Amino acid sequence: MARSPDGDSVITRAVRILDAFGPDARVLSLSEIGRRARLPPATTARLVKEMTRHGLLDRDECRRVLIGTRMWELAERASPVKDLRESALQYMGDLHSVVGHSTQLAVLQGDEVLCVERLTAPGAVVNVTEVAGRLPAHASSAGLVLLAHAPDGVRERVLRGPLVPRTPHTLGDDRALRAELAEIRRRGFSFCPGHIRPEATGLAVPVRRDGEVVAALGIVVPNDDGAWALNRPLVLAGLALSRSLSGPVTPPVPGSRGRGAWSSDTASP
Repeated sequence: MARSPDGDSVITRAVRILDAFGPDARVLSLSEIGRRARLPPATTARLVKEMTRHGLLDRDECRRVLIGTRMWELAERASPVKDLRESALQYMGDLHSVVGHSTQLAVLQGDEVLCVERLTAPGAVVNVTEVAGRLPAHASSAGLVLLAHAPDGVRERVLRGPLVPRTPHTLGDDRALRAELAEIRRRGFSFCPGHIRPEATGLAVPVRRDGEVVAALGIVVPNDDGAWALNRPLVLAGLALSRSLSGPVTPPVPGSRGRGAWSSDTASP
């Protein structure tokens, strides 16, 4: 595989070009791509031309570059979260009709939370989360739920920081964060008033498949006195989605103390 003078492979340079795009940069010029991807102009032009030929990139009427339709097609066809998203949509829709604001589904990716589905409506409180967008795990309601149930190594890596605050209410101290994760495991949901935006409150619950936490189901609602009460429909939706993802629950043997499919850290509000 051909490598550049700095040792990067062609695939690495192509990934850097794709990484140049984002919610704030859906359409870019060649010079902007080169600057964001840290590539020379000639290399940028050559790789963009090749990726465009394969449909991974495209050009608009002004010859600016954007992600190609085939890129979306390939990602959607073999998405590792496709079944999860499709299973969640019904429950997200029901929850959305109750809360009247954004509902979202997220998974943990490294030290960040990746949003894989979102429903919103005109007039909903501001929500910075976008599908395929990422947020720091320590700052978001979904991230706190996923960290609370993550393997010890993952949780400790995040706790070591840096824990960059998004607002004055973001948990930026490792001891406070550790205590909050324990509280989330106890009560069964996260409650994050003003952690990402001062005017919004995030709540989230774990989504389980056969007892293992695989995602977080969350809502973003106004930061007011009514936010806490919305944990109940959220918890119920999370339980229903978890049940749909899991196999049949084996009835406990008479006289035994088996817990079935749900662990004790799924607490009712």
